[in-house]
Amino acid sequence: MSKTLDQKYWDTQYKTNCTGWDLGCISPPIKTIIDKLEDKNIAVLIPGCGNTYEAEYLLQQGFTNITVIDIAPTLVSMLQLKFANNDNITIVLGDFYSHQGQYDLILEQTFFCALAPHLRQHYVFIMHQLLIPNGTLSGLLFNKTFESGPPFGGNKKEYELLFKNAFNITSLEISCNSVLPRSESELAFTFVKDNTVTVKLYELENTTGTEEIKSIKENISQINTVLNVSISTNGTTILLVTEKEIPLLDLQFALPNHVKLKIATYEKCTLY
Repeated sequence: MSKTLDQKYWDTQYKTNCTGWDLGCISPPIKTIIDKLEDKNIAVLIPGCGNTYEAEYLLQQGFTNITVIDIAPTLVSMLQLKFANNDNITIVLGDFYSHQGQYDLILEQTFFCALAPHLRQHYVFIMHQLLIPNGTLSGLLFNKTFESGPPFGGNKKEYELLFKNAFNITSLEISCNSVLPRSESELAFTFVKDNTVTVKLYELENTTGTEEIKSIKENISQINTVLNVSISTNGTTILLVTEKEIPLLDLQFALPNHVKLKIATYEKCTLY
């Protein structure tokens, strides 16, 4: 990936109207998800919101507590004007990975696929942090690969391994009502936060290559209380799901002496 997917990149897409992902209306599968919601007062977050037809539809249906966030100032300025007189929506300009709050539902629509693949472990961690106990992450994921991105694709098995144990996978199936250009290429999903586990994100330093990273994953997986280990594509981040918190020193013992492990912080999470 040669693009730097930072604020300047995304802002330029809106300034130049290069928004090929924009359907011009709410995606039918997302509309289906919203139509099944009964409590209009739940706290809803839409990250990487874009033109946020989803939020517009939620407001039309009477929902009262919606937050949208995007990193592109040009877009956010437009949204602030569009929803200026509506107190039921909060519009945030910022990096999703620095966002804090507690939500009942997070709607996923073209945000996950816009992130560089090595940030997917960060994504799972932050989503788990932002949801209330038994909170829901729901929306669409691509069921295809792309030669370059964004968007960046994936498949059902990959997503199952990534979200395993941090979330209970209620559904993850081919969407039955995607728009025609995306037919058979979208997975509609609902993941429910597992409150009984500990989810931590760590930075991995001084690794020597693919084989060593593979060995590290195997060693950590053998620790009794570990439920899932996921390492980023660039080998610098570990997402760890455990039955209970494991002391950092115990984890370090599972690594070669020259490899260092430390807890990741929000400040170290960036969009590119």
